[in-house]
Amino acid sequence: MLDFKISDKIKDLSRLAEAKAEAGFARVEKITEYNQLKVLSAFIKNNVDDTDFNTTTGYGYGDKGRQKLDDLIADIFGTEKAIIRAGALSCGTHTLGVCLYGMLRPGDTMLVVTGSPYDTLHSVIGLTEKSKGNGTLIDFGIKYEQIDLRDDESIDLDAIEKRLKEDFVKMVYIQRSRGYELRHSISVSEIESLSKLVHSVSPESIVMVDNCYGEFTEEKEPTDVGADIMAGSLIKNMGGGIAPSGGYIAGKSALIDLCAYRLNTPGLGAQVGATLGQNRSLFMGIFNAPHVVGEALKTAIFAASLFTEMGFKVTPSALEERHDIIQAICLENSDNLISFCKGMQKGSPVESQVVPEASDMPGYDSKIISAGGAFTSGSTIELSADAPLREPFAVWMQGSLNYVSGKIGVMLAAQELYKKGAVK
Repeated sequence: MLDFKISDKIKDLSRLAEAKAEAGFARVEKITEYNQLKVLSAFIKNNVDDTDFNTTTGYGYGDKGRQKLDDLIADIFGTEKAIIRAGALSCGTHTLGVCLYGMLRPGDTMLVVTGSPYDTLHSVIGLTEKSKGNGTLIDFGIKYEQIDLRDDESIDLDAIEKRLKEDFVKMVYIQRSRGYELRHSISVSEIESLSKLVHSVSPESIVMVDNCYGEFTEEKEPTDVGADIMAGSLIKNMGGGIAPSGGYIAGKSALIDLCAYRLNTPGLGAQVGATLGQNRSLFMGIFNAPHVVGEALKTAIFAASLFTEMGFKVTPSALEERHDIIQAICLENSDNLISFCKGMQKGSPVESQVVPEASDMPGYDSKIISAGGAFTSGSTIELSADAPLREPFAVWMQGSLNYVSGKIGVMLAAQELYKKGAVK
């Protein structure tokens, strides 16, 4: 084995951590097998062939590969319709914004029921001073309301039912992943209970799920259990580490049409848009996604087990059921946080020589430090870690194209903490 200059102490802790994580690994492998077969079945059903990889230019009329990709996503997620685009949908935040602007109208109410949404959505909604007047949802007269999770981190169904009975709420919005919070990620089972409640009390309300980081972490997806529409990024789970950019939206046909009209224009919708040679990468990425998500989950479980052995608090724990790929590790102070990111960067296949530094990033109110040398810029299905430099000084780790290299990256992060005497 090549010498990564990892101490015997960290190697010993890693062997112990890996042994204690075996039950978690076994659960992941079962879910991965189910989802890989589901995706393979969808490819066979849609008769994917090499002519679907052909490129189009200009308007992109008659791009059968583009249409087949949309149909493939709809089949995988069990929905009436879907759209998936590289480039035209630039990232997860853009994809979510297309959904919100596509479905909401002046006077409508957007009710977020999982607490404060992810930082970059604050500017889309209009929750920051700097974003006001820039064409936010609030600028266009869309009302924003929020219901926090209960103290036990469960969705507050009683408060939601009470609010739905007061007057009409156009959209009930769920953020499945934790964002920069230490709360648990939302399970498909919880989404099912919420969807049933919303549709029984207010049948015309839309249940929307931000599914970023959640795809293929369970055998079912939100749209399998009653969510009307969901969306995610292709440089997270769904792109399998191959898609170069983009996002997807899947759900009810009428809602997907509204989103497509926002993405392009009314009347054109999903019928135009040259794919510019990206189809093959999207097909490959989707096909590989269940396996890559499984590798990321195993890496997260190992990290949770190792850092527990080192004396740090983690969420979720190594043996908890998981509903997204994110692993939070509470590192207690900024020095530890910076050391963790420096160590993980040393294990990156790309830019391992780079030293991470905290800096301002668009859409965030705090300086952000991040680690991750990715083949696709900004990809978080590849091993990465990031955090705002603020309390509780936790790092949020995600991704890993394969477990072996992910494990080394986690061990190198642990090694940096060991070198500075932070291992308990």
